[in-house]
Amino acid sequence: MAHGRAYRRSAAPRCDESPEGAPRSRATIPAPSHPCHSVTLDELLAFAGRNPLLSTALAGLTVAIIANEIAQLFRGYKTVRAAELTALINRDNALVVDLQPIADFEKGHIPGAKNVQMSQFDPENKQLAAAKTLPVVLVCKTGQTSGEAAKRLKKAGFERVYVLDGGIGGWLQADLPLAKGRK
Repeated sequence: MAHGRAYRRSAAPRCDESPEGAPRSRATIPAPSHPCHSVTLDELLAFAGRNPLLSTALAGLTVAIIANEIAQLFRGYKTVRAAELTALINRDNALVVDLQPIADFEKGHIPGAKNVQMSQFDPENKQLAAAKTLPVVLVCKTGQTSGEAAKRLKKAGFERVYVLDGGIGGWLQADLPLAKGRK
């Protein structure tokens, strides 16, 4: 105690007390700003009963998110971001297969990528078959088409199959350069 003054420590209210320090009764609902306010199961069920549409939407979204995460675990290929792709190319000599139409490929593609039309995509192709042990990264315009090709490669026995997240758009968002022309 300095200079003869007594300092009193103020204590935060306990969870069984109201903010003023009086014991809380079950009939009163604490203000949301109370530090110990928690929602009970009864309150959640009452909310669900009053808002069936919101409750159904929440349950549906939760199931969809869980199903999507489980599907990603078992699909057999991984998605990579542009920075991870550059590391795969530099470190592991990854083969980049661009599935865009020829006109889009000539407008801009990842340097060193090989163009294969989705209609002509064959995992048993000589160039692809030689890369079964190498990482193979599939790229398309938006990242949607390459998923189907990745499934075909995994089924054909390719060990390390990747899809560029966001496709060429994801590459451009990472501010990485594109090559133009056929090669």
